[in-house]
Amino acid sequence: MIQVSNTLVGVLNFLTLLISFPIIGSGLYFRLNSATQCEEFLYLPLLVLGSFLFVVSVLGLVGSCARLSFFMWLYLFVLFVLILAMIVFAILAFVVTNKGVGETVAGVGFKEYRLGDYNDWLQKMVADWKTWEKIIDCLTDARVCGGFQQLVGLQANEFFMKNLSPVQSGCCKPPTVCGYVYQNATFWTTPATGLKSTDADCQRWSNEEKKLCYECGSCKAGVLATIKSRWKEVSIFNVCLIVFLILIYSIGCCARRNNNTKRYEQYYRGGGYR
Repeated sequence: MIQVSNTLVGVLNFLTLLISFPIIGSGLYFRLNSATQCEEFLYLPLLVLGSFLFVVSVLGLVGSCARLSFFMWLYLFVLFVLILAMIVFAILAFVVTNKGVGETVAGVGFKEYRLGDYNDWLQKMVADWKTWEKIIDCLTDARVCGGFQQLVGLQANEFFMKNLSPVQSGCCKPPTVCGYVYQNATFWTTPATGLKSTDADCQRWSNEEKKLCYECGSCKAGVLATIKSRWKEVSIFNVCLIVFLILIYSIGCCARRNNNTKRYEQYYRGGGYR
């Protein structure tokens, strides 16, 4: 039992150690070769995650292979903190993403998104101009609205039946409620009778490619809808990872207990307490 538990801990941590190398390498690559604002966002989380996995793996390997109690205790403590942090993140993700859905509009194939429908914490996150400015840079670099150039030849009824993504719906066209007249996918005009809504987003819309509706609340809502969807996907992975880490933690506890038992047996055989 002692050999089995230590071997399992060693194998699992060796695999984790191997995984940490490409993660750290990817972080360093983005750090040294980032050409856009989006890529700069990627390197820090990758470096932190990769470094953390590396340190935990080394502690687990040393503690299990060398049967050093101090390293095993430290390994189990760090693993426990990680499990606790991931449980907190899973709960936070559920609470934050539990609110906010796109609104179905009659006669169109896409949904409309309103900033006020989302969690207050998420709203505050995109309300900060410095943060939102970086997100706009990301959207521009990714050419989220660039695909609309290919839709220029569509008639109005064909365009309105397109299945647009939340970001495209919120950032690349004016809100439907405003009543702008469709000329083509990249150009809209104000009706002769004026706009149908006094919503602030109606005034923020611009046909300029660099502006569009990037400063609109609908654009922020579209980004939050995308984040919500991604967080739900991450949450599923997070739950699976928590179960896996709890399994490793349990095996590690067995290895630590068995190591102590073996050390005590060796001590007694050596004549301790005589």
